[in-house]
Amino acid sequence: MTTTTTFQNIALFAFDYDGVFTDGTVLLMPDGSQPRQAFVRDGYAVQWAVKQGLPLAVITGAKENSIATRMAGLGVTETHLGSQDKMAIMQRICDKMNIGLDQVAYMGDDMPDLPLIRAVGLAACPSDAVPEILETCHFISSHPGGSGCVRELLETCMKERGIWMAHGHEKW
Repeated sequence: MTTTTTFQNIALFAFDYDGVFTDGTVLLMPDGSQPRQAFVRDGYAVQWAVKQGLPLAVITGAKENSIATRMAGLGVTETHLGSQDKMAIMQRICDKMNIGLDQVAYMGDDMPDLPLIRAVGLAACPSDAVPEILETCHFISSHPGGSGCVRELLETCMKERGIWMAHGHEKW
């Protein structure tokens, strides 16, 4: 983590997918599909955050339906595939939630994420993000994309809010 970051004013946690939930590797299959690999511990943190009432969104340029299926299975209701203008999509989500961009934490790793990284209240990235993203973020995970950076961001927030080890957590 770079600076002392507070999560108290964050009303939405939003994420890019490739390079954040994944290590950025895309397998090119003969049938044209492009499967990705996801880290189960990130998924656990996403499920727990949703159960604790934290709104989450995924905004990605990727178009694979498996991403939407995975996110829906984890409880994420705002998943936007094939996003060409991430800022416009984020603004629509904020308008729908009646919040400002300053109440958004966004985690991205590459140049298409830079406008959002610069606009949100809490800019976050995995440890292996491109230099332009790394130098702009408030929160730099100690983990690379696809290896726990999502969990670290969410867990840090939930610990600060006292909901990481909330009642019932031990039943998982």
